[in-house]
Amino acid sequence: MKKRILYFLVAIVVLTPVILLSVRSAMSKKPDHLGLTDGRLADCPDSPNCVSTQALDAKHRIEPISYDGSPEEAIERLTAALATIPRLKIVTQEEGYLHAEATSLLFRFVDDVEFLVDTDEKIIHFRSASRTGYSDLGAKRIRMERIRQAFHEREKKP
Repeated sequence: MKKRILYFLVAIVVLTPVILLSVRSAMSKKPDHLGLTDGRLADCPDSPNCVSTQALDAKHRIEPISYDGSPEEAIERLTAALATIPRLKIVTQEEGYLHAEATSLLFRFVDDVEFLVDTDEKIIHFRSASRTGYSDLGAKRIRMERIRQAFHEREKKP
């Protein structure tokens, strides 16, 4: 009987944070600030769970994706690269802009991932940010580097 009570208490201690995180994730909503403002993506918040090619500070800054060819070809390669990322779906695709949502495996946290094609510089700016939480242990930076790699693997070979 005492073992059962102990197991029950351990289960409560272990499962309560899991349930709370899952509920918090399920209640997160799409932010209002997504999209372009004056031709730019939104700034990252102060928390470390965001990366952006347009950020000025080192903790959020990441290099944009360079491309050759037309902007249409770049978007085509980008959508193909995004298709290689598990649990990532494109939500909005407009001329020169793309918004996707990436969902984590365990707690189902949603990250908003945005892309902006700069036709003058021939680069793709992007921003990836968590809807909830504080730290991501570098997950967004890793995901964006995987997207960059998948994008460049789709370059036309002569």
